[in-house]
Amino acid sequence: MTRVSLIRKLRSSARCMRRARMVARALKSRDHPILAQIVPVRRCNLACAYCNEFDNFSKPVPTAEMLHRIDLLAALGTGTITISGGEPLLHPDLDEIIRRIRSHGIIATLISNAYLLTPERIQRLNRAGLEYLQVSIDNLTPDEVSKKSLKALDLKLRWLEEYAEFDVIINSVLGSGIRNPEDALVIARRARALGFAAGVGIIHDRQGQLIPLDEQQRAVHEQILELGKGSFLTSAYYKHFQNNLVRGLPNDWQCRAGSRFLYICEDGLVHWCSQQRGYPGIPLERYTREDIAREYNTKKPCAPYCTITCVHQTGMIDLVRERPREALAGFFPPEQTKGVAGLPAAIKVLTWLFPPETRGLPTGMARRLFRAAAMKFLGLD
Repeated sequence: MTRVSLIRKLRSSARCMRRARMVARALKSRDHPILAQIVPVRRCNLACAYCNEFDNFSKPVPTAEMLHRIDLLAALGTGTITISGGEPLLHPDLDEIIRRIRSHGIIATLISNAYLLTPERIQRLNRAGLEYLQVSIDNLTPDEVSKKSLKALDLKLRWLEEYAEFDVIINSVLGSGIRNPEDALVIARRARALGFAAGVGIIHDRQGQLIPLDEQQRAVHEQILELGKGSFLTSAYYKHFQNNLVRGLPNDWQCRAGSRFLYICEDGLVHWCSQQRGYPGIPLERYTREDIAREYNTKKPCAPYCTITCVHQTGMIDLVRERPREALAGFFPPEQTKGVAGLPAAIKVLTWLFPPETRGLPTGMARRLFRAAAMKFLGLD
């Protein structure tokens, strides 16, 4: 194990605790955003055919304005800020933006196509305090749909393995427009071989809606999921949401976009998500907890066939918060896990901490004490 990989592993443990605190705080209260995605520049150095989140001309958002927006998100109590685009590495002061996020104690995540990474740039991201990097790779060799290929990016991945002190997640995609579904499996295996997390998404249309997978694509999807276990949210997400999506079935859920998930465009407006830009369309500096409360219960007609993973996951946290037993049973069905004994350890703890509220019976003293101790440990008492 190299020095950098050891540092990454040690810091990953600390990041897991920070994420646990973030989730616990979200379970305790619904009055703040769990995750905000913010755009510092709409321009991208690529032009993927399926993407509707870029242009080739926009200037970066002024740094002072970006820092102000981060301060506003911090004032709302935001737990995680993901920097996206466009291609955020095109912003000249990205490191300063990351440092500002971390100065508020907020988890800092970056979504990038990785084309602009160099060893020196990776080390700058280390110093800025980046915690998570997400890179999507669409194919093995570039084609007319996407230039984000393993052939073009494998050197970047090796540099990340050698220099990155932050966690790296490599996402592959399946669905319409992807010529060779098997490419996703090769990409996922390469990510795991390098010590990175591997995920798989279902490509959406230009409105963020579902394009179902065929039989071959579903088989590849299953093989990728078997490569390794993820976090509670990741495991539950694949079991609960993607199992329906891969079959072209709707999900019955309450989307919390505009409340627990915020998308802040380059103009500083708050939207439901990247695929539903335009509503509520309120400037971030005028966005209040009243807006958060209103959007928490707003029905979104796009929700049943939505493929936006991060929005799903914030909704899952609130489902656990509001109906824990029902949520956990839905995420980890007894017929698949052989009852409580087959659940992941973290889920067993959650199941015990959140007993069913039936017949008006009070929660046992042991549970109440353990829950209070857990909240204190997580800094939420």
